[in-house]
Amino acid sequence: ALRFARHPFRSVSGRRPSQPVISTSEKLSDYKPLVFPVFDKPRVSIVIPVYNQFGYTYNCLKSILDHTKDVPYEVILGNDCSTDLTAKIKKIVSNIQVVTHKKNLRFLLNCNRAAESARGEFIYFLNNDTQVHPNWLSSLVDLMDRDHSIGMCGSKLVYANGQLQEAGGIIWKDGSAWNYGRLQDPDAPEYSYVKDVDYISGAAIMIRTSLWKEIGGFDERYTPAYNEDSDLAFEVRKHGKRVVLQPDSVITHFEGISNGTDTSSGQKAYQVTNVQKFCEKWKEVLEREHFNNAENVFQARDRSSHKKTILVVDHYVPQFDKDAGSRTVFAYLKLFVQKGLNVKFIGDNFYRHEPYTHVLQQMGVEVLYGPWYAQHWDEWLRENGSHIDYVMLNRPHISVKYMASVRLFTNAKIFYYGHDLHFLRERRRYETTKDPSALAASNEWVEKEKSLMLQADETWYPSDVEVEEIHRIDPKIRVRSIPAYLFESSDPVPYDAAKRQHVMFVGGFAHGPNVDAVKWLHDEIWPLVHQQCPSVKIYIIGSNPPDEIKRMNSKTFVVTGAVSDEELASYYHQCRMAIVPLRFGAGIKGKVVEAMYHRLPILTTKVGAEGISFTENSIAVRDQAPAFAGKLVKLYRDADTLNDMSAKYDQFIQNTYSYEFAAQTLAPEFDGWSAE
Repeated sequence: ALRFARHPFRSVSGRRPSQPVISTSEKLSDYKPLVFPVFDKPRVSIVIPVYNQFGYTYNCLKSILDHTKDVPYEVILGNDCSTDLTAKIKKIVSNIQVVTHKKNLRFLLNCNRAAESARGEFIYFLNNDTQVHPNWLSSLVDLMDRDHSIGMCGSKLVYANGQLQEAGGIIWKDGSAWNYGRLQDPDAPEYSYVKDVDYISGAAIMIRTSLWKEIGGFDERYTPAYNEDSDLAFEVRKHGKRVVLQPDSVITHFEGISNGTDTSSGQKAYQVTNVQKFCEKWKEVLEREHFNNAENVFQARDRSSHKKTILVVDHYVPQFDKDAGSRTVFAYLKLFVQKGLNVKFIGDNFYRHEPYTHVLQQMGVEVLYGPWYAQHWDEWLRENGSHIDYVMLNRPHISVKYMASVRLFTNAKIFYYGHDLHFLRERRRYETTKDPSALAASNEWVEKEKSLMLQADETWYPSDVEVEEIHRIDPKIRVRSIPAYLFESSDPVPYDAAKRQHVMFVGGFAHGPNVDAVKWLHDEIWPLVHQQCPSVKIYIIGSNPPDEIKRMNSKTFVVTGAVSDEELASYYHQCRMAIVPLRFGAGIKGKVVEAMYHRLPILTTKVGAEGISFTENSIAVRDQAPAFAGKLVKLYRDADTLNDMSAKYDQFIQNTYSYEFAAQTLAPEFDGWSAE
């Protein structure tokens, strides 16, 4: 079973109020007027059923007005014969529609009748005993816009004190329900990723209007209320659409305000009888798709019983705009999600790096972060390991920490992805620098890396070069080359050498070979280039440049430091060439592949071009400083040759570094994974 109550609730000030203010005056003059915007074509119709409780309704409306700035919407108030100030609400609230019923319909019928007036593409049902938070509506619309398989989407509900009420609901085989995460920290990892759920509380749900009409609204067998939200979720799935939690949409819910909490009398009593009706209607689905009460919570909470689960472990959440290794891991996480796997991620520092963690969570990846997981990751693995089918361990220095526990607590197929061969890189550093510490490091790494490969079910590396080196060590090791960098398509920006100028180098400086490359470039290559092309600049782009690199900065040798993805793309679209003067290293170089993706002609060394199928007229290669400088000058001045080189990159990227090619490559290792 999944753990509960192991996150002592902590303050989350700045994100939600600890005690939202509720106006309770019975004088209309004590309330400030609210003027809502008017949209000719609202995207969302917000339907709020009300029966008295004017103070809550007013503050609900005020929160909508304050926090809904980026989505065209309309508000429809379903007034169920209220006897308080609600009857006069249009005197202080402008530009909302009030649908007043002739008799008290109560919740379900009130919603159905009020929704008949909806003009929006989506209908959002919102209780009046709620207050919305920033981004509450746009996050839902954005999610449903980018994934049309979603038919209904719901918000994360929190209590007035900031504790979690619900992050999606679980329905058990007996028809009973759980508010998943109740009273826990709403920012905990297990409540913060986009996921399929059994149902969303009717207090805050959004459904496509076309689907709502197709279904016919809330099933009136549940009149006056209760279980209509669960039933609607089951209907949505019956109609071929998904029901999903959007954790970015946060709603404070004052549960029990309208109907109390006692299920033995009043409207709450219908909770008991309606469960029976629900079970009768959905008996076959409950038996086929749902678990016994409180069993298999790990799968029940995100409806993953029909999916294979993969755990991916790396040194930290992939910072995909900072280094090539992170881009690789991010791309495979994305591929795993696309192929229908249930994806969990551990970053060994257990830090919630942003915005990167949020990007993964919005993809549907559960990212484990925070002190509890840092101290108890092995306990989490022991409790949930039986549900994990695959594990991808990245990098040797991280994988050694997790390999034994993964073997002990799971029956998963283990993939070890080394990124590059550390022993080979260190050996080449020794061959270049004659530093004896490099040789010692190479000898140490070869034993560590071999051990990991033997413990894994399969080893992955970016090219056949590593595969050949590994087989020299031990022919029995099961190793496969996989594409390291995945692209949806090639860069659509056309290349024309005559319209571009200057040269660029890209590389993170936490990686030793990049530091050596720039020093070699600065000291031995660039002076020769500058003599012949004094106006040409070289941009040295990469995160964490050490002081010795920063001191090289000049008008023509520009050290930029880290740049955003947008800024990096701008360099790729303006520069005439990319150079990669690596003297040592191992594996396919991300900076080379990325330049090819952007159709930017490349001059590199044999080390830089390693693992890439190329010819002299597609990638230029020189290993000595004078030859490298001479070739750079010659190419830079030859626009026709540069254009010819660029033209060859499109098909190469599609055939070798696409998501489709990666899926085909890995299909034999994943059960039920289509190669298409």
